[in-house]
Amino acid sequence: QVQLVESGGGLVQAGGSLRLSCAASGTIFSINVMGWYRQAPGKQRELVAFITSGDTINYADSVKGRFTISRDNAKNTVYLQMNSLKPEDTAVYYCYCNQYANYWGQGTQVTVSS
Repeated sequence: QVQLVESGGGLVQAGGSLRLSCAASGTIFSINVMGWYRQAPGKQRELVAFITSGDTINYADSVKGRFTISRDNAKNTVYLQMNSLKPEDTAVYYCYCNQYANYWGQGTQVTVSS
């Protein structure tokens, strides 16, 4: 089992920045993919970004150029630097990872005020 704990969410004005962190713990052998999804009220959960163990990165079109994902393999931690935040980025952000199965964090609220 893998446990994921997120931190870094909060309230920020439009144009501001936040940095999310997600640390994995538990029985860790080799985490393949780490990343972030988000879910806004009344909407489906959507992929924000992911990064593989080989540092292949993918972003949703809506965040390209504004968000940057990175990971520290030694710490089993993934980060999401979010710049130029918009009100439409408001959502609960969920960390996930894949190690033979998918694991999810509890979610952290990001609220961007206009």
